[in-house]
Amino acid sequence: MAEPAPATPRFTVLAESVPAVVDLLGSAPPPACTTPVPARESALEPVPEPASESVLEPAPRPVLEPAPRRVLEPAPDSTPDALLKAAPNTAPNTAPAPGPDTGAERPFRSAFSAAPLAMAVVDHEGLVVSANETFGALLGAGPDELAGQPAAELVDLASDARTRHAFGEVLRGRRARLRCARRLKHPDGHRLWVQVTVAPLTPGSPGVLLSVADISARRELQARLRHLKNHDPVTRLPNRTLFFERLSAALETESYERGGSGRVGLCYLDLDGFKAVNDTLGHRVGDRLLAAVAERLTRCADEAGHGRTSTPLVARLGGDEFALLVEDSTGTEQLAELAESVLSALQEPFEVAGRLLSVSASIGVVERHAAGSSATALMQAADTTLYWAKADGKARWTLFDPERNAHRMTRQALVSTLRAAVERGEFALEYQPLVGMEDGRLRGVEALVRWRHPEFGTLTPNRFIALAEEDGSIVPLGRWILATACHQARRWQLDHPDEPPIFVSVNVAVRQVWDSDLVADVAEVLARTGLAPHLLQLELTESAVMGSAGRPLEALRSLNDMGVHIAIDDFGTGYSNLAYLSRLPVSALKLDGSFVRGFQHEEPEGAASRPSPADEVIVEAMIQLAHRLGLTVTAECVETSDQASRLRRIGCDTGQGWLYSRPVSPDRISELLDGRV
Repeated sequence: MAEPAPATPRFTVLAESVPAVVDLLGSAPPPACTTPVPARESALEPVPEPASESVLEPAPRPVLEPAPRRVLEPAPDSTPDALLKAAPNTAPNTAPAPGPDTGAERPFRSAFSAAPLAMAVVDHEGLVVSANETFGALLGAGPDELAGQPAAELVDLASDARTRHAFGEVLRGRRARLRCARRLKHPDGHRLWVQVTVAPLTPGSPGVLLSVADISARRELQARLRHLKNHDPVTRLPNRTLFFERLSAALETESYERGGSGRVGLCYLDLDGFKAVNDTLGHRVGDRLLAAVAERLTRCADEAGHGRTSTPLVARLGGDEFALLVEDSTGTEQLAELAESVLSALQEPFEVAGRLLSVSASIGVVERHAAGSSATALMQAADTTLYWAKADGKARWTLFDPERNAHRMTRQALVSTLRAAVERGEFALEYQPLVGMEDGRLRGVEALVRWRHPEFGTLTPNRFIALAEEDGSIVPLGRWILATACHQARRWQLDHPDEPPIFVSVNVAVRQVWDSDLVADVAEVLARTGLAPHLLQLELTESAVMGSAGRPLEALRSLNDMGVHIAIDDFGTGYSNLAYLSRLPVSALKLDGSFVRGFQHEEPEGAASRPSPADEVIVEAMIQLAHRLGLTVTAECVETSDQASRLRRIGCDTGQGWLYSRPVSPDRISELLDGRV
């Protein structure tokens, strides 16, 4: 006789409900310190509530670790019929019924009812079977009132197709889990953010467990933190981060394709004189001044936005820099009016800490089509225009000029390649004759540098010498010019031994005197080339020589003692301290061309030109003064024979200009050495 099968303990049936309870408890909201759900609301202006913030990636079911084995006594009634009564109803087309409240189910039912997490059991058709007290309290209804209602409507799972489809997939057992954030309206009128989680009860059983966690406090904290992150604490204006977000959004294709002008404008301003306030009165007063400026800028923006579709955004970008962004601008006139209103608003003094403080602003204005623009390019243009406004005198606004910007870009391109161009040998020298006024013979030449730029062609000194002085590349460039000119002068002397040797005049920048040992450089070049010191003349501008003191003056005296001639270039255009001139080691003056051009002025057509008595008297006086000081005089920009005759009559020593020759190559100078010009 076969032994009867051992009775199955009741705990094996109850174990089938463990995954549902674990899943139920596992859907509880994370602690408040966890990473918040990203919000799509802007702290700057309200944004329509999103239709869905669903996270539709299926979450894997938790792996249950086997519980420690315990010795459990079987229940008294362990027959198969009793077991079937105790097991949940798993019929495919019926919803789970509560059934009698057995002692084994009571702990789980009590946990479901008393859980602080809002939960509801939903059948395979999406209807609520049962809900706990927390779920009813969250939605403002009793648990019994919620039974039989569509769960998707209660927690807004049907408002968008994607979430609705995912919810149906979970109900049909084709998806492991749905988790999303929704904004619900409580019956008392207030709105709350919730996180909805939908997961199956047990494998193979119909129905799901729906849990809802109130995350309103978390979302409010997120909004406050986002506001602090995107706003300046001093002025309470949007900061650089939020400004660039709005600017980038305004330049997106979708933004202007929906309508509007398709244009965007920007006023970028910097306060003039704010640093002095900070330095003298302290940062606290400076911060209060910034806050007062922000209030006036906001008022200007509100007035500018009156009657328009949008109000300009006012932001503090940092320090004393502010920006006003105009979306869907109507043209440069609108931006010009806004800039004028800002300047007018800032004219009135500010009362801060019992003081009246005055500041002005320089404003760069940019207005263009949004299509094809980028935030970086727009800000770069605005920054450039702001620099122009300051350079033009401050307390003004300047409109972006593409041609002026192209010149600036060219200038920057030259600066970036200047030093390397010296090393690559892109420079060459041309020479312009200096001719004796009495006999017309070639007395000397001035070396003029040219830059054979691979992109911009041949550039004259006025295009790059000032740049070279700014970045210091004038020092290596000046050494190259000096060495090349002295070598060429010595070559002419050797090639024409029967002709009197001519001197070479080389321009020298003051920075060469300060940043290098000019005396040592000249001595080394003369020794290496074999050129006599008296055949080298160094030209410095009048302002540079007149301001010479200390090291520059010592260098000039050392060069003069060496036998090198020193000439003052463009004499008569700068600060002429004649008493100081007598104490300088100068041997020659070069009259500026403006005096020579004034020797004759235009008359009506057909009438002969006649000299200007005033200019002729001034030039004659300067020549006589120079001669009394033992200096020679060279007149620049001699273009007509009439000018040459008058200069010769009043005693000018040498002339230089297109009447005699343009700057030419060394070979042409060799030809001129054989006869008169």
